[in-house]
Amino acid sequence: MAFVLTAAFFVVELVAGLLSGSLALLSDAGHMAADVVALGAALAATVIATRPDSTGRRTFGHYRVEIFASGLAVLIMFGMGAYVLVEAISRLGSGTPVATGTMLLVGVLGLVVNVISLLLLRSGSSESLAVRGAYLEVVADAAGSVGVIAAALLIRATGSTAWDLVVAVAIAVFIVVRSAMLGRQVLAVLAQHAPAGIDPAVVEAQLAGVHGVEEVHDLHLWTLTSGMDVGTVHLVVGDGATNSTVLDEARRLLLEGHGIEHVTVQIESSGAAGCRELGW
Repeated sequence: MAFVLTAAFFVVELVAGLLSGSLALLSDAGHMAADVVALGAALAATVIATRPDSTGRRTFGHYRVEIFASGLAVLIMFGMGAYVLVEAISRLGSGTPVATGTMLLVGVLGLVVNVISLLLLRSGSSESLAVRGAYLEVVADAAGSVGVIAAALLIRATGSTAWDLVVAVAIAVFIVVRSAMLGRQVLAVLAQHAPAGIDPAVVEAQLAGVHGVEEVHDLHLWTLTSGMDVGTVHLVVGDGATNSTVLDEARRLLLEGHGIEHVTVQIESSGAAGCRELGW
């Protein structure tokens, strides 16, 4: 629903921006185009991620698709922000006339569409990085609509079209900052950093405290996709320890303490060569 609403209004805002001559309106239309792509990518990723793998080679399925969709949204947001900044610089001192009536009407309508989309996406934004990317896109676009309204009112009050450039630049900077924030999250997932909020050193210390565990090594924690944290670890246990008991306690600790449900624990006997013979 958010995708259809945004796509329909994008066409309206683009035409209005071209007819009115407002860079602020055009920048908001450009950002709404990024919204359309981000929402479409999130929608496609959500559908694709639930499909079973028919090749047998994608052992993690299609869950990473939503991360790539989020990365696409980042690139589009950054590109649009850079374009508006360059266009604003080229218009300095030109005094291009602006139709404030069109700006005001389209700005108000755009804000209404954005608010509806935000309400539709709010719950999913906490569960999916792709939906969160789309949600942030719409948040930024709502701010852009407010900026368009403010620019139209300021131009009417002062007669200076410089306000159009000021608001356009403000929108562009906001877009670039938001894209950088989302981009950091995407890169952290793709680089397989430890999940946000989980300290590997703390996890290792807790596992070392499990009764019967003598050593912890090869601990790896990463995020597969939104809401799916994964872990692997090797535990060296003493001769008197029961492997099944150690395994159950380690799994319980990771699930209840850190929310890591999918974990692979390799149990090794004390004194055995095990994985020490591996080169990495």
